[in-house]
Amino acid sequence: METVAEPVLEPIDIGASPDVLGLFAVEAASLTRLARFYLDDRTAAEDLVQEAFIRLSRSAGRIRQRGNAAAYLRSIVINLARDHNRRGLVSLRHRPSAMPDSPSAEEDATTRAERQEVIEALRTLPRRQRDCVTLRYYLDLSIADIAMTLGLSTNTVKTHLQRGLASLAQTLERNR
Repeated sequence: METVAEPVLEPIDIGASPDVLGLFAVEAASLTRLARFYLDDRTAAEDLVQEAFIRLSRSAGRIRQRGNAAAYLRSIVINLARDHNRRGLVSLRHRPSAMPDSPSAEEDATTRAERQEVIEALRTLPRRQRDCVTLRYYLDLSIADIAMTLGLSTNTVKTHLQRGLASLAQTLERNR
């Protein structure tokens, strides 16, 4: 009987990018909250954030300015969430529904119905407007940080914010 050798997994060289651990401590919670606006499943959101940090650690040498790492992480999380949702729409019928998450302290502080209404309204916005609004009002990023994260000019971010907020106000008013 032949034995099959186990694949050897190479350890990640954390010494090559020591800032990844520090960034994880500082950014992981806010990135998970960001991912939750795109995904209903908390576990999937946490997995996306972990994947974002793995991708950052693999390409940390390409980041020229340390301040850009957080913006890079946010853009990775947004792109991964979009990809997850695209795949999810295709395979939604073929997987069991996720167990509902228990509410967090943050969710208990606000009314779940109002929060869900805002999230649903956010999801109806065009992609760039939704990205700008969530980064600005849920992660409290500046216009410049949003522009850096999404690769847009500051004026474009301001336009998307203005249009997104107007559309949100209309949608929420219509639903009341």
